[in-house]
Amino acid sequence: MTTTIKSLLSSFAIIMLIASCNRGTGLSESPTAGNIKVFADESFQMFMDAEKLTFEGLYPNAKINMTYAPEVEAFEALLKDSCRFIVVSRKLTAAEEAQLKNDQIYPKTVKIAYDALAFIVNKENPDSAILYQTIKDIFTGKISKWNQINPKSKLEDITVVFDNNKSANPRYIKEKLELKNNFPSNCFAVKSNPQVIDYVEKNQNAIGIISVNWISNTYDSIVNSFLNKISVVEVGNEGNSDGTGEYYKPYQAYIADNSYPFTREIYIINRETFSGLGTGFVSFIAGEKGQRVILKTGLVPSTMPLRLVQIKND
Repeated sequence: MTTTIKSLLSSFAIIMLIASCNRGTGLSESPTAGNIKVFADESFQMFMDAEKLTFEGLYPNAKINMTYAPEVEAFEALLKDSCRFIVVSRKLTAAEEAQLKNDQIYPKTVKIAYDALAFIVNKENPDSAILYQTIKDIFTGKISKWNQINPKSKLEDITVVFDNNKSANPRYIKEKLELKNNFPSNCFAVKSNPQVIDYVEKNQNAIGIISVNWISNTYDSIVNSFLNKISVVEVGNEGNSDGTGEYYKPYQAYIADNSYPFTREIYIINRETFSGLGTGFVSFIAGEKGQRVILKTGLVPSTMPLRLVQIKND
């Protein structure tokens, strides 16, 4: 009997020691505490940095390790169990869902915001209002020179620059414009949204495609520095075929009411199988405080009402 009691006490001591070590190394986790890795499309870095900063400020025991990468790499990380959740602009495909379910993972998808693609041009380019059809003609190769858009233009061949070949932006353009062929030879990619801005600033013939989140928060000094370098294009809506209709910039109001034609949804895809820190962070972003962060950064929140005010000049 004495031997049995000693054995039980010894086992209990070992269990308590392991539990103590787990607490010391941060392995203990809850919706507001722990240490996790999250992948997000680099297009959404500005608002996700703000979400992370706010969440960690409220919950000091939470550590969110953000990795910003092209969309393709974010999905690869999710499927390989390299992160808890991803922030992207498309849902899982049927094949991706099947792969996760084969591993007994049943992901949860939450829509958190509406975003838009912004078209930017050099400050010296006077053509800052472009028809929707003209943009489509650029990507099909029908238009390749600025004087085809404006006969008075002194600029030469149009150069189109994306943020990354693996990002969501070229994928979205192909899907939105229903392009069946590859982009024309005057289209190429750099490595990030800030590099697109830098290229357009230095090249008068360029037109760049970036996430509006990089230029939407006018309270941010980085955003204002970007806006000082380039001009944001006004785009005619899809029904404006002759140029007599309205043109819109990717402002919050025009994203919210779909006047601006190049809008898209932002999703969180969460593979967490228990109520851990990943679930807690997702709930925060989709909740009132997280949605207010999105609103402040210039995007349109998906789960809280947005009041649009129209101001008229007498």
